[in-house]
Amino acid sequence: MYFTLLVVVILTAIALVAVALGIARAISPRSYNPQKGEAYECGIPTRGRSWMQFKVGYYLFAILFLMFDVETVFLFSWAVVVQELGVYGLVSILFFLLVLILGLAYAWRKGALEWK
Repeated sequence: MYFTLLVVVILTAIALVAVALGIARAISPRSYNPQKGEAYECGIPTRGRSWMQFKVGYYLFAILFLMFDVETVFLFSWAVVVQELGVYGLVSILFFLLVLILGLAYAWRKGALEWK
């Protein structure tokens, strides 16, 4: 019973994706222009090659932002069910925050938050 339902759901998903791609391909405009293949960045023509090295500081800053962004998502979901969790939920979220604060202190100490 469940296997046939799973097969029907998977086949329906595949069919819907195929139909959507087919419709998009059929009604999309087709104009090929050499300018469409060029790199575009904020309306300013690019200079030099598009593949260039970036400072690792940008990468570290982005990773730290994502880490604390994910923290906010977890804190929001915890706040929704805080009444049901009780003391165990409070202790677990305090441990979670402690680990993140230690990670922030480590990054700060290593200088990853300094923009040079």
